[in-house]
Formats: sequence, C-alpha cells, structure tokens
Amino acid sequence: MTQPHDWWRQAVVYQVYPRSFADSGGDGIGDLPGITSRVPHLAALGVDAVWLSPFYPSALADGGYDVDDHRDVDPKIGTLEQFDEMVAALHAAGIKLVVDIVPNHSSNRHVWFQEALAAGPGSPERERYVFRHGRGADGELPPSDWTAMFGGSVWEPVGDGEWYLHLFAPEQPDWNWNHPDVREDHLRTLRFWADRGVDGFRIDVANSLAKDLSEPLPTQAELADLVDGAHRFFDRDEVHDVYVEWRKLFDEYDPPRTAVAEAWVPAHRRARYASPEGLGQAFNFDLLQSDFDATAFRTIVTENLAFAREAGSSSTWVLSNHDVVRHASRYALPAGADQNAWLLSAGKDPEPDTPGGLRRARAATTFILALPGSTYLYQGEELGLAEVADIPAADLQDPTWVRSGGEQKGRDGCRVPLPWTAAGPSYGFGPGGSHLPQPSWFADVAVDQQDGVEGSTLELYRQALAARRRLQGAEELEWLETPADVVAFTRPGGWTCLTNFGDEPVDVPAGRVVLASGELVDGRVPADTTVWVETRV
Repeated sequence: MTQPHDWWRQAVVYQVYPRSFADSGGDGIGDLPGITSRVPHLAALGVDAVWLSPFYPSALADGGYDVDDHRDVDPKIGTLEQFDEMVAALHAAGIKLVVDIVPNHSSNRHVWFQEALAAGPGSPERERYVFRHGRGADGELPPSDWTAMFGGSVWEPVGDGEWYLHLFAPEQPDWNWNHPDVREDHLRTLRFWADRGVDGFRIDVANSLAKDLSEPLPTQAELADLVDGAHRFFDRDEVHDVYVEWRKLFDEYDPPRTAVAEAWVPAHRRARYASPEGLGQAFNFDLLQSDFDATAFRTIVTENLAFAREAGSSSTWVLSNHDVVRHASRYALPAGADQNAWLLSAGKDPEPDTPGGLRRARAATTFILALPGSTYLYQGEELGLAEVADIPAADLQDPTWVRSGGEQKGRDGCRVPLPWTAAGPSYGFGPGGSHLPQPSWFADVAVDQQDGVEGSTLELYRQALAARRRLQGAEELEWLETPADVVAFTRPGGWTCLTNFGDEPVDVPAGRVVLASGELVDGRVPADTTVWVETRV
C-alpha cells in the first residue's frame, strides 16, 4: 500500500538513545535487539516514528557522535542484520524509522582521517578535512583562538606544523565540505540507509557544514558579530547547496525520504533548512529553552507557526532530548536558574520542586501534543523521568566534563539507561548492570509500575497520543481570549486545549473533557494543568 508522502507533518516521533534504551546482552550497553524487543512498548505508546540516535561504530568520545564508519553498526550494539530485523519489527507495528546522520565530522579513527594523518602536509588525503598550518615559526601555535563547543581550542596539532579543525571534541575532525569526495560519500551513506528501509534522517548540527576559513581569520570575540550567513562556520548560506542535492536524492524514493535539521539558528533563519527544496523540516528548540510561562509559550508558538508557513513546512515541538536537562527537572527549578550550577551541586542547590516539576512537565507535554505540527519525544519522558543530577564524577562520560576542566557537568544525567521494571540488576534495562549508574528512585517510576495505572505519566502519554490521532485535523489553530496566565486555542474538528500557567483554578471550556494532565478540582483546571475538551461530539 502506498504510504502518504506527508506522514511526517504531524507525526509523533520518539527519540531512542540506543545505548541507554534496552540491553539484550547483559553488557550494560543498549543494543538493537533490545530495541526490537521493546517495539510493543512503542506501539502501545502510539508513536508514529522512532528517531534512532547514532548506532555506528564509535569510540564513544561523544556518545556515538564520533563516527568511525557511517555505513555500519557498532559491534557492541548489533549487526546490520539485526538492524534490518529492527526495521522490520517497527514497520510491522506501523512505526517509521528516522536515523541520525552526522555530516559535520567523522571520528579520528575513520579510515580517511587515518590516511590524512599518514599522508602528511599538502597531501590530497588531508584535503578531505580542514588542516591548516599553525602560527609561529614552526607552526607551534593554533591558527586562531577559536573555542570548541566542548571546551578548549577547535584546533588540534598533529606534530608536523599542521593543525586540524574540530568544532566539538578532538576525536571529531571536521570534514571539508568543499571536497567532492566528502559530498559523494555522504550521498552514498544516505542511499545506503534509505535502501535498507529507513524512512527519514535527522541531520546533526545541520548548520555547520559550510565554512569560510579564508585569511585573516577573525578572533573568537569577533565571531560573535558575524550573523545571518556571515559566521565563519555556522549557518552560512552556502550550506543549503548541500541540502538541495540531498533533497533530490530523497525524492527518488516513494514515499520521499524525510529529513529534519538540527540547526541552532535564529528563528528567522530556520525557514531555508525546512524548505521543500531542502531538508523539509527543522527543529524548533524555542520551547525547550523557555521557562514554563504563558506569555512565552504563546509567543513562541505564534512565531514558529508563522515561520513554518513561510518555509512550506510544519513546525516541530520538543521539550527534552539527549543534549539537555530533562524538562521535568527544568520546570522543578526557579525560573532562570543556572542549570549547570544545579548539576554541579548534584541537584541540591537550589532544592528542586520535584512534584511541581513533573506536574508542569505533564502540562507542557500535553500542550505541545495539541499543537499543529510534529512532536518529538525523548525516551523516558513518558515515565516522567527527572534528570539524574548526582552522577559521581568518576562515572561521567560526556567529554564536556573533562574538556571544561570540571566546570560543565555535561549531558549524562539525561542519558541514564531506562527503568523497565522495579526489580532486577538494572531495573529491567538488561540482565546485567548499566553503563551509567541508575538511582534507586527508578524503581518507583519503572514501566511495570506505571503500566495500566490510572493517572500515571505513562498512561497519560498513551491517552494523549491516542486522542491526538483521533482528533488531529488541519495544521491550524485559533487563539482564544484568556487571562494573562492561561493559554487556550481551538483546533479544526471541534476541540480546545487550555493550559493554566497560573496559581488559581480556572473554568474548563464548555464541552466534553477528553484529557487532563492532572486531576481537575471541583470541575475546574488547577495550576500547572492542561485540559483537552471536545466541543463537537
């Protein structure tokens, strides 16, 4: 049966971080057979697609985003045959698959990078990456003072007077996207996975491929003033030439393969990434960076729906992912709190309002699920998981911790392996331990403790996704007049979503209550609660 080409426009996509989802082998690392075994959970949840974070061969210098081979599976995670079995299981359950593509860099173990190191300065092999001669008499100084995303210099010396560029960790050398070999190899990668049944691609740091390294190089301070296409390595206009070429490849398939850009760019620059001639969709991280606030939520939604219309795409809504503090914990902190300082205090300063954070997280998720566009969920949020903020320093894996000299705690707290059962050596994650330590409170929020329990976060997600599927209509909404601390809108088909961001209960809109993120009080919507009401039944 022919699949609709626009399935992605209002899809619910569930992000799986494979090393922390389910472990079938008992080595403490999640794997592809583990994911396959949990497809019934994903089907019962009601998601339309799975986004699979990197599963490629990797030394894990950056959680798998340091890729040795873009067309293979890490042996610790599985095999290509097991990948095919996972795809078949997902498709049999009616679930699409989106995989992560990491085009800005390879790992330093990639065969081409090893060839570049061996070949020496001026060689054709080095032209596939970004090598520059250092400053100073013998090239002993880096070509510029630019700072890497994980701390330290973006330049790494190789011992022969040359340095290579890495916007992230030293183990992640940046490709030279002006080189035809690099462009052709990535097209081959996209076709390799599309031919194996992959339905779409999430493009990591999609805004960073094109670079201008012409002399003189600006200083780190001067980079901040280079905006709207003028930055030396972020969001340059010529990056879209790459995605026009990719779109032609995607459109060779029936249905066309989808793509979504991870592009941390100003909202007004997002449209080109999401255009039909480009990747087709781009992440909107604005709510993810916002406090739980009525005015902020309404403004962000209004602006991003307009940007989506401008791009000819649909908007995306996301509150958590593998790179940020889980939203149940963000909303448990005072507005504007320094999240890194909180992590460095092991989650003790300030003391989080854990029940309030979960209440607001449930309300925010129910709010975004009512919006037109696609929603991206992160594994474990359907359990109401909070950030694991007290991971001991000796157990931290994120390169940010070391590269920042211990000043940035990193992202490990949202990557702790999931609890499936209240009992077991790793709460059902696998028959052995887990690669990151799990807290004892995981036993209380495990899947088997929430399954079928009325009012549990897991059941709320299941009910919300089922109702969304039934009620979903055209990609439109109409705002309703409300008090300042309340946001409400109607959707085509006759239903209304209302979220109470304030302290006092408010009236439920007229109609039949379909869903509520928390218990109503005397028939009214209490603080930090979202309700869906069907006005035409």
